Amino acid sequence: MKTKITIAITGLNNTDNPGPGVPVIRGIRESEAFDARIIGLAYENLEPGIYIPGIIDKTYQIPYPSAGSDELMQRIFQIHELEHIDVLIPNFDAELFTFIIGKERLAEKGIRTFLPTLQQFEEREKTNLPEYGEKYKIKVPNSKAITSYHDINNLRQEFDYPLLVKGKFYDAYLAYNPEQVINHFNKISAKWGLPVIIQEFVKGTEVNVIALGDGNGNTIGAVPMRKQYITDKGKAWGGITVSDQKMLDITTKLISETKWRGGMELEMIKTSQGDYYLIEINPRIPAWVYLAIGAGQNMPEALVQMALGKEVKPFTKYDIGKMFIRYSWDMIGDISQFEQLSINGELEL
Repeated sequence: MKTKITIAITGLNNTDNPGPGVPVIRGIRESEAFDARIIGLAYENLEPGIYIPGIIDKTYQIPYPSAGSDELMQRIFQIHELEHIDVLIPNFDAELFTFIIGKERLAEKGIRTFLPTLQQFEEREKTNLPEYGEKYKIKVPNSKAITSYHDINNLRQEFDYPLLVKGKFYDAYLAYNPEQVINHFNKISAKWGLPVIIQEFVKGTEVNVIALGDGNGNTIGAVPMRKQYITDKGKAWGGITVSDQKMLDITTKLISETKWRGGMELEMIKTSQGDYYLIEINPRIPAWVYLAIGAGQNMPEALVQMALGKEVKPFTKYDIGKMFIRYSWDMIGDISQFEQLSINGELEL
C-alpha cells in the first residue's frame, strides 16, 4: 500500500531554460512507494508547470529569495498551516541558501528536506572552483570572478579568447573579444548580480552526470549523459545515456570525499585526449532528471525516501542508450486560472 504524503516543490518554469520541478514531480508520480499530493511553489504566475494537467494538485505563489529569507520562510510556514507539508524539494540554486540555513526551522515544523550542508554548497560555487579542483584533485578550467570593466581590460593577461562569461547562478556565454565580454557582463550582472565569472574555454564534448549522495559518502545513484542538442542558453534539449566508467569514478570519488548530501549535477568537458575538466557543479537535481528515471534510476523517489529518514539501497545499474528530447506544447487554459493565482496567491486545478 502506498504511503500518503504531501510534497512541496519549486522549479516549475518548464520553458527554454527549464527548471527541474516538472520532471521531479513526474518521478514522484511514478513512485511505487508514495501516493503524493503535490504542492507547487511558484515565483511567477506564468510558470508552465502550474497549468499542466495531472502534475500539480495545488499551487501557491511565493516571494523571491531576494525579498528576504525570512519573508520566504514565513510564506512557506503559512502554506504548511494549510497543507501540512511532509517534504520540501527546492530546485533553484538561488533559493538553496535560504532553505539550507533554514532547514532546522523547517524541521521544527515537521517539514523535511534533503539538502547539502552550507559548507558543501559554498565550496563548490563557481567562484571557488579552482580551489575546489585543487582540493579534490579534479581538473578544472582556469576561472576568475570579476566585478568591474577594469577587470575585463586585464583579462588578456590570464586568458586566451574565446572564453566563457558566466553568472553566479545561471547563464553562460562564449565571448571572442573584450566587447562581447562587456555585453555579456552587463546582461548577466543585471540579471544575477555580481560577481561575474570568467572561465577558460576548454574544447571538447560536454558530458554531464546526475547523482544522488546520502550524506555519508555513499552514491545512491549516478547516470552519465552526453548532450545531443544544446540551446543558445547552453541547456540540453536532447541527450543520451552513455557508458563512461571514468565519469562515474570521478562522481563516486567526489561524493565519497565530500560526503555530498542530496542531488547534484556535474558538468564536464571531455577532450579529444580523454581528459575530463569539471566546469560546474549544480547543487541540486538537474532539469534532465527524467532521463535518469527513464534509464532505471528514480532519484526523486529516492531523495524523498531519504528525506523521510528511510534507508535507500543504491542503484546498481542504468540503461545505456536511453535518449530524451524536449519539445514545445501549447496548453490551453483560462484567464480565470491566472486571475486566481495573481489575486489570491493560490490555484487548485
